[in-house]
Order: sequence, then structure tokens, then C-alpha cells
Amino acid sequence: MRLEFIEAAERGDVTKVQDWIRQGGDLNVVDGRGRTAAMAATHGDRPEVLKLLIEAGADINIRDHRSDNPLLLAGADGLMDILRLAIEAGADTKLTNRYGGTALIPASDRGHVEIVRELLTRTDVDVNHVNNLGWTALMEAIVLGDGGQNHQQIVKLLITHGADVNLPDRDGISPLAHASKRGYHEIAGMLQAAGAE
Repeated sequence: MRLEFIEAAERGDVTKVQDWIRQGGDLNVVDGRGRTAAMAATHGDRPEVLKLLIEAGADINIRDHRSDNPLLLAGADGLMDILRLAIEAGADTKLTNRYGGTALIPASDRGHVEIVRELLTRTDVDVNHVNNLGWTALMEAIVLGDGGQNHQQIVKLLITHGADVNLPDRDGISPLAHASKRGYHEIAGMLQAAGAE
């Protein structure tokens, strides 16, 4: 029964989810992958179901076996409606994914400009959090980005919101050195204007 509830959440079956809630079913049961219904709704990009679950009292901070929860996965996959619901529900921005990164870091490297803006303006996410690779959101936007418009906008947002432009990676290489090496002149210029050395 619990698996049916989780599967219903993933496919957006509002009626089945409402039935489970009405019957007083446990909202935080998990499947074999450690996913709650809230997480399954996130995987299926079903904001209407996630909203129902949140309103019924589901815990959106529970992480699955891959250390993902709705906020973390929405950040990585660019799911704005899900992200907003998670933020409004008070999601814990300090929880990290399997790489030790906050929602901001994969959003930055994958070029999700509006997700980055939302996280920086509506949450207390740490702009200078360092993940298990030794990288911040700024470093990932440069090292894993393509230097194009989206990543330029993200770098600008990160700098505006207090990113440390001189925080190096584990090898002591600065964001500016990485940007210059890749020929990302616009990003290098932004970093220099912000005091990067």
C-alpha cells in the first residue's frame, strides 16, 4: 500500500494521494530507494502533489539513498515550481547532496539562472559553501560551466550575493585562473572587477 502511495505521488495521481492523507497514512514512508512521496512527486515534477503533501504535514527534508530531497533535486534539475514550494515550506538549505553540495552548487554548474536567483534572494543558502570536491558554487559555475550567457549571469549573481572571488580550489587554483585558462573573458572580467587576483 505504501508503495502505491509513493508511485501515485510520482505519477501525479492526486485522488490516490488525497485518499492516503484522508485515511491517516504515514506521509513519510519510503520506498526501496529511500524516497518519500514528497521526493517521488519531485522526481515526477508534480508540484500539485508536493503542495498537497506539504499542507498535510510531510517532512520535505528527508533525504533518499542518494542524499537527495525536494530542494536539492529541484536545484539540480531546474524544477522551479518544486523549488518554490520547498522554500515556502522552510526547507533546510544546509542539507547537502551526495557530493556534499547545497542546492545552489549544481544549479550553478548546470546553468539554471532563475533557480540560482531564487535560492540567493529567498533563502539563507551559504553562497561560499565548499563541497566534497573542494568547490563552491562560483567555482563549479566556472569549471563545469560553458562560459556562455547563463553561466555569466550566474557568476554575476553569485558575486552580487557575496561569493568569495578569491577562494581557491584544493589545488590552490583561483576562480580567476580557471576562468582565464578556459578563455572565459567575460567571467574573468567580472571576477577582476570584484577584486579577484
